[in-house]
This record gives sequence, structure tokens and C-alpha cells, in this order.
Amino acid sequence: MSLERFINQAISSWMSTEGPDSDIVLSSRIRLARNLKQYRFPTLFEKDEAEAVIDQVKKRLVHPGEIEDKRLELLLMDELQPLQKRVLMEKHLISPHLAENSTHGACLLSESEEISIMINEEDHIRIQCLYPGFQLLEALQMANTIDNWLEEEIDYAFNEKVGFLTSCPTNVGTGIRASVMMHLPGLVLTQQINRIIPAINQLGLVVRGIYGEGSEALGNIFQVSNQMTLGKSEEDIAEDLKSVVSQLISQERSAREALAKTSNIQLEDRVFRSYGTLLNCRIIESKEAARCLSDVRLGIDMGYIENVSENILNELMILTQPGFLQQYAGGPLRPQERDIRRATLIRERLQMESK
Repeated sequence: MSLERFINQAISSWMSTEGPDSDIVLSSRIRLARNLKQYRFPTLFEKDEAEAVIDQVKKRLVHPGEIEDKRLELLLMDELQPLQKRVLMEKHLISPHLAENSTHGACLLSESEEISIMINEEDHIRIQCLYPGFQLLEALQMANTIDNWLEEEIDYAFNEKVGFLTSCPTNVGTGIRASVMMHLPGLVLTQQINRIIPAINQLGLVVRGIYGEGSEALGNIFQVSNQMTLGKSEEDIAEDLKSVVSQLISQERSAREALAKTSNIQLEDRVFRSYGTLLNCRIIESKEAARCLSDVRLGIDMGYIENVSENILNELMILTQPGFLQQYAGGPLRPQERDIRRATLIRERLQMESK
């Protein structure tokens, strides 16, 4: 398979489509956790209960009506190979828990992959909407549409005092996780990020790496999300996050302007050294690739590099993950083989820009 065909088949819309403030915000995500009233949580239930949950959700979401045009396709985790599940996880379409630990789990995916509904993960239902750029409220609107559509025929586990009941106490209440994935090289290079993260934490938000909890901020990519799910409405939680992200966008742009004024030649040199590495390397580890891709994307945004797609960082940060590399290779790869394959894929992808 050619690389161009592989990319066209592999990338999700959030990776290939530009959205508002997409020079800094790569994607916006809303996730709603819900459980069915009549069944035990997935940590305790049996196979027949799991199958009943899948059946109920599937029947509701393929029923003619308001969201019929989304064409949701059901994927059963027990029927997928480990590599297939890993690729879905690397694309942020399913969680590591659903990929690795879920028994009798499933996922409903829209054709654009903007909608992903995980079934029998930590909760019976996790509705996820993933949009390109800074579209947090738009993602919330779609998630609420799906949520309301389900609730018309499904009885959720709900308590009048605390709200939606969830497997993990940290999700009780609204059950919402709102997150924005951001590229913040300016704040990292000016070392402002070290004081900003603690300040964000004090606002009831959390800053994590590209794959959420426990992951590294590779390539200067950070996820900013809410911690509180109780005591505020879903709309208020999303608005609070939107306000903080708007400030981060402003601070990142100011940091880039400061770098251009005080360290322009050094920054330009860094960008083109990284660009040269990616164009010519024959073996590259994931951390070095992430750092160089971040530099190149910054160079594109600041006008140093022309005729290279702005989506290059979005695409290659995902396509150079172990699952994708092995899928493209057609089979398992040892660590060094992955580093060689990663370098080849990056070179070929950059060469496509000059065609």
C-alpha cells in the first residue's frame, strides 16, 4: 500500500481538518460517562449483562431519527486483533482501558470518527465527540444531542442529589470530561509552562500529556481538562475550560512573538535543523521525532517553512506510534525496526509535500 493511500485511510477528521485556532489547538474533546440503571457496573457484571448493554445501545443508535445520518458502525473488542485495538487507541478513538482491559467491550464509530461511543469500558456508555481545533462547545452540543437521544429510551443510573452515577467516584455528577489538546512550544521554550501548569491546577483543571493520565507531553503537546464533575453544569464546566484555554492561546502567541524578537535566528536554526533531521534521518526514536515535529510545526506557523501542510504534526504524531507503524509494515516490528520504519514514513510523508 502506498503511503498516501495509507494516510487517507488511517487519519481521522480531527487530524486532517483545520479548525478555529488550529495553529495552537489541535483538537477539542467532550466525553460523557453514563450507566444503565438496571445493570451492575462493568467491573462487576457478567457476560449476559454486557451483551444486553451493547444490544440496548446499538438498537437505539441505529434507530431512524435525529442522528441517523451519522452512520455509526459497531466494533466488538473481542473480535478485533490487539494491533487493531492499539491503532484505535492511538487515534484517541478508544481508551487504553477499553483496548486492553475491557471484557465484552464495544465501540460505535461515526464515519468521520468525530463520534466514538465506548460501551462497557469503566462505565456502560462513554460518549466521545472529538473535533478539530478549538470547538469545545460544538463538541458538547453534539455529545448532548447523542446523550438526549439515548436517554429517551434508556434509563440512566441517576441520583437526584449527586447526579449521574459512575464506576469511578471522580466522574459522579455530570460525568463530563472536557479536554483540549494544545501545541505549546513557545511556552515551553520560554520556560513559562513551569509556572502556568501549577496555576491551572489551582483552577480545578489538570494538564497531562498527549494520551491523558500518566502520559508524557511529547512534542510540546499538552491536554488540558477538567477535574471537577460535581457541583457545576456541563455547560459551566466547558465554559470554564474554554476561558482558560483562550488565555493559554493568547500566552502562547505572545511567547512566540517574544521568541521571534529576541531569539529569531536561534529559533530559525532550531527549526531547520529539526526539519533537516526529519528529511534525512534513517533511524529515529519516538521522543526525538516528536521534538523535531514540534519544531517543524512551529516553523510552519511562524512562516519559516513554506509549502508544508499545517496538519503535519497532527498526522505524524499519530502515524509514527507503534501500532500504526506495525499496521503500515503489515506485521510486528522490533523496537529498532520501528525506529527505522518511523524515519522512512516521516521522510516519505515530507516528500509528498513537494509533489
